[in-house]
Amino acid sequence: MNSPSAPNSYWNQKPVLSSGQKPSGIRDSRPKEDDYGVLDAKTFDAIEADELFDSVNHAITHAGQSVLYRSLARPETDATLIQKKQEAVRELASNSMLREGLQHFVDTMKEGEQSLYHLLYGTFTGGIAVDNSRGGKDEMEFSGYGYHQFIDGTGFAIDMIETVEILPQPQSAYLRELFQAVRDFGKSRIYSLMRGPVYVSEGKFKTREEKPRYLPLSRFRPSMFKPIPVFFAVAALGAALYFFQGLLASFGIAYLGYGILALAVPILPVVLIAIAASDRDTVIYPLRKLFKHSPELARLVDALGMLDELLSFHHYSVAFGGKMTLPEISESEWHALEVTEARNPVLGRANSNYVPNDVSLDDAGRLLVITGPNSGGKTAYCKTVVQIQLLGQIGSYIPAAVGRLVLAEHIFYQVPDPGHLDEGMGRFGHELKRTREIFFNSTPHSLVVLDELSEGTTFEEKMELSEYVLAGFYKLGASTLLVTHNHELCERLQDKGIGRYLQGEFSPQGPTYRLIPGVSRVSHADRVAAALGFSKEDVEKHLASRS
Repeated sequence: MNSPSAPNSYWNQKPVLSSGQKPSGIRDSRPKEDDYGVLDAKTFDAIEADELFDSVNHAITHAGQSVLYRSLARPETDATLIQKKQEAVRELASNSMLREGLQHFVDTMKEGEQSLYHLLYGTFTGGIAVDNSRGGKDEMEFSGYGYHQFIDGTGFAIDMIETVEILPQPQSAYLRELFQAVRDFGKSRIYSLMRGPVYVSEGKFKTREEKPRYLPLSRFRPSMFKPIPVFFAVAALGAALYFFQGLLASFGIAYLGYGILALAVPILPVVLIAIAASDRDTVIYPLRKLFKHSPELARLVDALGMLDELLSFHHYSVAFGGKMTLPEISESEWHALEVTEARNPVLGRANSNYVPNDVSLDDAGRLLVITGPNSGGKTAYCKTVVQIQLLGQIGSYIPAAVGRLVLAEHIFYQVPDPGHLDEGMGRFGHELKRTREIFFNSTPHSLVVLDELSEGTTFEEKMELSEYVLAGFYKLGASTLLVTHNHELCERLQDKGIGRYLQGEFSPQGPTYRLIPGVSRVSHADRVAAALGFSKEDVEKHLASRS
């Protein structure tokens, strides 16, 4: 059989089709402590990647949602691949006939996709019924012997091959290669087994092409009503009746033969059930094991998911509201991100009042220090930067007017985590351990966000440590954002001539959520405390009332 023609870089991720006993969950690809790529598990949680997925997700198939989640959890670092995805997204936006045809294709495949999972992961408990699901939502237990699931599940794959041929043919390389991946499945042995007929020989399966022309082999038919076995069962029953009828006639009690016939009739359903159970255990279960371990079928399901993901990007750009763009993907020896009028991909959705900010992380300003009082938008800005980088890195639209980025090899986001302190280390040691981990794994193509540094120690030690750590990140070449209230640290870094500085803007009415150039030296602690009812006056009133 022919091998898939799409390049290997399209399929270097773990397939969304599980080869185990249960189907994969949509969010199974999230990073783990010992298994991650661009994002580690702590960063994934800190940047609210699950919420970002919920905002972007407009995929309708299980495979599509799994592929989209996998893209966010384990983004690619191949600029050529991302540029190809963007080209495909642009073609879908400009070619309504192709987009509507592909949407109809995905809608149709959604109905059959569940049938494939029923076949691959279902348990068939026997009985006469053929389509009766039992158990909870996550269980796939069916009465019957799997014939119905076999017909519908294999029909899903057959329909994909037939339907893709009548779709409008795309021009973009990424879409053409996904279409070709579907066609390639139609040339595989697994497809031939699904399409049938399947011949059984000594416990092994042969396709029509593999069967010797003049060698009679048992042919599998997905039905318990087998003409030949039923014929022989009826013939045997008739022969037995004829024998007993003649024997009993010699004794003058021929009428008892009809009673024997009535007693023998229930044998036929028993024979049918035995045939069906044999089909389930010796044909359907072994065949689906081949299907589950087939790289060709895994690629077919991935291709469906990747097509659905592209449509999801288009629907996201329409539903979000406001300016959306596909950022320019550049290649450089340093990471870079420049965005105009960036909005948070989660908080800014359908929010016309969301205040946009520009982002500029380049060679001259790859250390960005953000100062200002709490509730001024610093953390939201940092998450906007990382989430936009992530969306751009998977080929999606970003909520901005214009954007340009260099793909990040690693993305790190450090936040205070006092709830998970290492025993005997304390807060300072715990946070310093995380900073060390980030530093020694960063490269010039890394994007790093540090929400405060060196907490839990003296002011002098914090200043000294923060200064040399940030200078180290700067020399390393990683794009680094620091959120801090420490304007003295900013002054030390400015004396070294490094860094770009932004501060949260405040009006007399409160924060504007715009970040403007400069270093904040103003504390709004009294205003925040008063808003919470915990100002100096509130404390004194409480003490007075108690006395």
